[in-house]
Amino acid sequence: MKSELHVPSDLKFLTIVENWLLGCLEVQLKESTDWSKQVGRLRLALVEAYSNVVRHAHKEQPYLPVLIRLELKERDLAIEIWDRGEGYDTSDYAPPSPVEKQEGGYGWLIINRLMDKVEYQLQVDGGNCLKLELTFPEGKKSAE
Repeated sequence: MKSELHVPSDLKFLTIVENWLLGCLEVQLKESTDWSKQVGRLRLALVEAYSNVVRHAHKEQPYLPVLIRLELKERDLAIEIWDRGEGYDTSDYAPPSPVEKQEGGYGWLIINRLMDKVEYQLQVDGGNCLKLELTFPEGKKSAE
């Protein structure tokens, strides 16, 4: 299954983004995995990724759309979040220190802990792609 969403760079659209992603996946996976255990991690990773594009990559250009692509093959999920901002050099990232009261920098850490694989690519044509990958575990929801 493949799907994509073009959405404005505005946090008012965050609920639409979440509902689109989670709705597509629930339809495909609800019968084959414990969906209740997957929703929270996917929601948090998506919220972090989309809000970073809105607040940082498109900060000075809110009219630019965000493109989100979803691909599900069997149990393997790939989500691409495309922006047209200046980009971010991930080699400069330093995880927040537990002793310092740092306000930002947690998003990248959170996303990397929630997903199996995270890649960020600066594209030649000016677009940047954050790719999130996850393999869903097998196992149906137990009857309660």
